[in-house]
Amino acid sequence: MYFVYFMSIFIANWKMNPVTLQEAKQLFNLMEKKIKSKNTEIIICPPFIYLEPLSKLLQVTSYKPQAKLGAQDVFWEEKGAFTGEISVTMLKEIGCQYVIIGHSERRQYLKETDEMVNKKVKATLKKNLIPIICIGESLKQKQNNKRDFIIFNQINKALEGVSVKKNQKIIIAYEPIWAIGTGHSINSQEAEDSIKKIKYAIINLYSLNLVQNNFQIIYGGSVDSTNIKSFIDQSTIDGVLVGGASLKIDEVVKMIE
Repeated sequence: MYFVYFMSIFIANWKMNPVTLQEAKQLFNLMEKKIKSKNTEIIICPPFIYLEPLSKLLQVTSYKPQAKLGAQDVFWEEKGAFTGEISVTMLKEIGCQYVIIGHSERRQYLKETDEMVNKKVKATLKKNLIPIICIGESLKQKQNNKRDFIIFNQINKALEGVSVKKNQKIIIAYEPIWAIGTGHSINSQEAEDSIKKIKYAIINLYSLNLVQNNFQIIYGGSVDSTNIKSFIDQSTIDGVLVGGASLKIDEVVKMIE
């Protein structure tokens, strides 16, 4: 049996923020100065345009061994006539190590499908980047008692035909759509229940050893300093994906501490 040691994960999804590069650098530098935790894997996912300058900052700061860069999306083709898209190789070239795939905002606003998510996962793993696969149900689906069906369906579609090597890692981010950006996070026990079911769904696809050693499952959705402990204290939740609160340096410091 092989074993891969994982630290707790803190992913900062800046979304389409900050507005300027100067603000992005300022936020990044504040993180470098104030966050000293050695027990948390910190992944910062800024807009595409800020990835390269922030990667250069990582090369010259003491923050380099700790923080890692992630993209908010990727395209599944290597190159070609795909206006506006970014390939996995392009991300690797500028020091990106993680990619958010299938975020609910892309599914909702840009009509990203499960099939597109699957292609992106395969392309990301092929180039040895780590996918952060987002899944989660809407409020209507929750009210109609379809949460478990949606979770299992999204997991199966995202990982259909996906081979995972023993040295590769996949992160699954459970983000109930009704809790994202609303200020109303799910109860931590309910989140734990959903994440246990996600783990069972993955075990149906891969060996138990592979799931235990290559997959991490995290929670996202209105996470802040007042509720983060209730989530990470759960036995199955390996970390958090944070949106709006990750743009507030004092909040970030409190959450990681």
